[in-house]
Amino acid sequence: MDQKFRLKAQDTVFVIVDIQEKLMASMKYREQVYRNHQTLMAMAIQLDIPVVKCEQYPRGLGPTVPEIAGLLPEKHYTLEKVSFSACTADLINSLQQLQRKTILISGSETHVCVFQTTRDLLEAGYTVHVIRDAVCSRFKENYLSGLQLMENMGAVINNTETIAFDLLQSSDHPAFRAISAVLK
Repeated sequence: MDQKFRLKAQDTVFVIVDIQEKLMASMKYREQVYRNHQTLMAMAIQLDIPVVKCEQYPRGLGPTVPEIAGLLPEKHYTLEKVSFSACTADLINSLQQLQRKTILISGSETHVCVFQTTRDLLEAGYTVHVIRDAVCSRFKENYLSGLQLMENMGAVINNTETIAFDLLQSSDHPAFRAISAVLK
């Protein structure tokens, strides 16, 4: 079996792409995305998974929405960009410093910035898990197309609960109670 389907917290980084005020205002499923980030952030904090927050031209599109910004761990990386892909030299440098090769990715829009970031990370040799219930597009067709393109390129299309339980592995894990409480 391909090891890309097996998650290990010590090899994982969580990258959040462009969950910003002006972009998210037009997203139909933004509340679901925000809700799933509660679990994802609790998981990142409990399992010591580094978080990288990327913002597309924040002066024009606004900052990361407060629903997400308020959940971020105290120590996280913030990268600003103007390219659609968040896979910039700054992101690659951050990932190399962290020495982790598996990326959990969330954000907007699925078929633009998340897609291009995923493509570039895959080309750079990273394993990428796209969190399907933590990404969004304005239109369902674009969302579905983006997911299909990323899966065809070799990304793992995953979801919040599967990721959480895969990283925990067992109800004996010290973080199980804290993370499962957020899942309810």
